[in-house]
Amino acid sequence: QVQLVESGGGLVQAGGSLRLSCAASGTIFSINAMRWYRQAPGKQRELVATITNTGSTNYPDSMKDRFTISRDNAKNTVYLQMNSLKPEDTAVYYCNADIRTYAAYVSLNYWGQGTQVTVSS
Repeated sequence: QVQLVESGGGLVQAGGSLRLSCAASGTIFSINAMRWYRQAPGKQRELVATITNTGSTNYPDSMKDRFTISRDNAKNTVYLQMNSLKPEDTAVYYCNADIRTYAAYVSLNYWGQGTQVTVSS
């Protein structure tokens, strides 16, 4: 069974930076796309960044040049570097991945439990 565990969240002042990590573990054959989502209080969950198995990245326009997604294939880990943080970035950040296990014919989608990021004014 696959598990995604996020880390690196915390409290930071506006303008500061954080780097989130998400490590995938289990009987993993391959990892296709990996993503970061976030959900602020009272708001819908939204996509923050995507990285494919080829290393291609994609971001919403509002997060370009501030957020950077990357992955370490050897560690089955995805990162989210967040710079110039704003109070509106405060949210629970969730890791998401399309992962094929040795037992599965196709990739399945998995979620982490989230890590809290709080940006103070």
